Amino acid sequence: MAIPLNGVRVLDLSTEVAGPYATKLLADAGADVVKIEAPAGDPLRRWKASAQLGDAAPLPEGEDGALFRFLNASKRSAVLDLETAEGREALIGLAASADLVVESFVSGRMAELGLSFAALSAANPKLSLLSITPFGQDGPWAARPATEFTLQAQLGSTPARGYSDRMPLSAGGRLGEYVSGTYASAGALAALRAARISGQGEHVDVSTCEAMLLSFQTFQYIHAQLEPGTKVGRSVETPSIEHAKDGWVGFCTITGQQWKDFTVVIDRPELGEDPALLAAHTRFGEWEKVSAAINGWMKEHTVAEAVEKAELLRVPVAPIGNGQTVLETDQFVERGVFEKNPAGFAQPRVPYRLGVGENRPFGPAPALGQHTSEVVGAPAKRGASAPGAPAPPARDAAPQPMEGLVVVDFTAFWAGPVATSYFSALGADVVKIESIQRPDGMRFAGGITPKESQKLWELSPVVHGANTNKRGITLDLDSEAGLALAKRLIEQADIVIENFSPRVIEGFGLGWDGVHALNPEAIMVRMPAFGLSGPWRDRTGFAMTIEQATGLAWVTGYPDRSPIVPRGCCDPLGGMTAAFATLLALEVRRQGGGGQLVEVPLVEVGLNAAAEQVAEYSAYGELLERRGNRGPGAAPQGVYACANDELIAVAVTTDEQWRALVGALGAADFSADAALGSAQGRRAAQDAIDAGLAAIFAERDVADCVDVLTKAGVPAAPLLNARDVRPHPHLEARGFFVTHEHPEAGPIGYPSFPMRFSGHYLPVQRATHLLGEHNDEVLREKLGLSDDELTKLRADKVIGERPTFM
Repeated sequence: MAIPLNGVRVLDLSTEVAGPYATKLLADAGADVVKIEAPAGDPLRRWKASAQLGDAAPLPEGEDGALFRFLNASKRSAVLDLETAEGREALIGLAASADLVVESFVSGRMAELGLSFAALSAANPKLSLLSITPFGQDGPWAARPATEFTLQAQLGSTPARGYSDRMPLSAGGRLGEYVSGTYASAGALAALRAARISGQGEHVDVSTCEAMLLSFQTFQYIHAQLEPGTKVGRSVETPSIEHAKDGWVGFCTITGQQWKDFTVVIDRPELGEDPALLAAHTRFGEWEKVSAAINGWMKEHTVAEAVEKAELLRVPVAPIGNGQTVLETDQFVERGVFEKNPAGFAQPRVPYRLGVGENRPFGPAPALGQHTSEVVGAPAKRGASAPGAPAPPARDAAPQPMEGLVVVDFTAFWAGPVATSYFSALGADVVKIESIQRPDGMRFAGGITPKESQKLWELSPVVHGANTNKRGITLDLDSEAGLALAKRLIEQADIVIENFSPRVIEGFGLGWDGVHALNPEAIMVRMPAFGLSGPWRDRTGFAMTIEQATGLAWVTGYPDRSPIVPRGCCDPLGGMTAAFATLLALEVRRQGGGGQLVEVPLVEVGLNAAAEQVAEYSAYGELLERRGNRGPGAAPQGVYACANDELIAVAVTTDEQWRALVGALGAADFSADAALGSAQGRRAAQDAIDAGLAAIFAERDVADCVDVLTKAGVPAAPLLNARDVRPHPHLEARGFFVTHEHPEAGPIGYPSFPMRFSGHYLPVQRATHLLGEHNDEVLREKLGLSDDELTKLRADKVIGERPTFM
């Protein structure tokens, strides 16, 4: 079987998590990834989260940490000192025979080193450069200090999470870095595919800020355009993570029907008839009333009993996982989700399965500089351009490497539509199929109150944010005519994609066997919550269910209260993982592999994002827990109240930043305490530091504090309501939002994908489609239907433009 990226060579200059996770995905798919390290090595080699928190002993001298080993398995390591001319010259030499360079330096640093995209292209015109930074390569904030913690604050994520009697909460773990790394991996494959077509590499500029904006809130800035002047308050889902007799269990009720079914689970069906509780956003205001009913039932039942009853009624449910329990969960055990890292600890396997083509088995992470001599001393495999070769030609648009491909899109809600939206942005013709009997359920989960004459189902912020560029049709697959038309479309497709629970699409005879019989060259992508096998196979699940099951919720919350879901990140994370896997499958098909089934279980994507918890537990016996707003990578790190009830997020990640903070705020009491000069000392005194910072910030304006701290090099940000993110000075300057007129919603500023290709975002060419907007256009163009045939289909409700129940 083919290894998809066999022969692709990657030079990985990145550190932390985002870049190494992107290159891990490439290495797992067969790429030869050479980790280029400074003489001191990647700082992540010394990382052990439990030790950083003061809960465990540090790593023995010379031993690499489990997170480093997970992210860097199967790679090679070469030491180059890029501060020297010799090191830079060696890197240029290596670039001559590479396909991709990945870096995460501060914006502009590569150019300062003489390693700009133009310089690398002079050595190899087909080479692509992938840069991952907090704010991207240009714009007014390009060099602004930031961490995932401060990005969550300013993008509306932290302010919307938590209880009203406590400070708002950031999502735990390093979820934003995995999100950014996943977007980067999909961008890398698009660049490699484009370079193969055009002969010219791309500079892919990935902004973590932009990636997190698309993932850490549910397009509330679009909601603000639809309902100006509204705000979203701090909240915890109801129901969400509840305490049973013997542990925690998580529920998710996105739709009104799921809420009604949940009230049957807890033997309180009368609550399901209360119109004030039907929508998720209105239940926030009734939290105490609803929680009392839930708690009364939960205290009498075990986790297993709650799960069994919820599963019976098809309410999304999962026991709350953590770094210990996921290793014993029957679904993961039966599917063999966890494998042994060569260092001996458990780690999740790759988060997708290819039916044709295979991943490389996990190899050991390299020792520092282990392969320097064989890498630097090896002759170039491809001829470099002559010295002084011209810079790559300027582009007038991003590449369209999927142009000419047809995607038949059966996805709904958020995860699947993210993948197909990416395909459409890359040039594919995406035809999204709904029905007037069962439109995309997310159309009715937007929390929007329509104005007179507006159609509610056309106003969902998530539907708008995740479905641009597509053409939309409706087909009743329960009808003979509708199913026959769907099959004819599949016969013309390059990609067929769905994200229902497995039984749904199979019930129409459109599982893998059915699709393959219709079109042997088609790639079918399936995105079930829990996989196509195992005891949880047919359970429904949303992003929050995945966060509950994998441990992502376990590390989010106050130490003395229940876990809290990060709230939705696993949907775009899963969607972009599916996009990555699909591009791999296209590469296998290009090599002669034909069509194949691609399985992307969302829970296995989530387990990869939570891999540090499993690695820490299986390697060191340490169970990572909830820490509120504190974390292992910064001390102090917290949310503090400023004047006028505004809040600021601050994260100090180095001793240098601490000194800068003390100087910028004039905090003489801190400067007098020498013990605070080290992270260990600050962590031991964080309660006292928090109290001191709270007193300093209390009388100061938040904007002034953010300005003085960021100018001093300290990551800081205001906590912005999710609906106040726009206008955003940096994102507006970069042209991240593109306005289109929507027939029902009016002008909408749609977000781009969080990556630029040689200076250009992937195009947002048109607004999100109306329900069934392109029925006539698509069915005439692709299937040759006549006016009379369309009229009959509409009369028979096989197609239509309005839900049958509205």
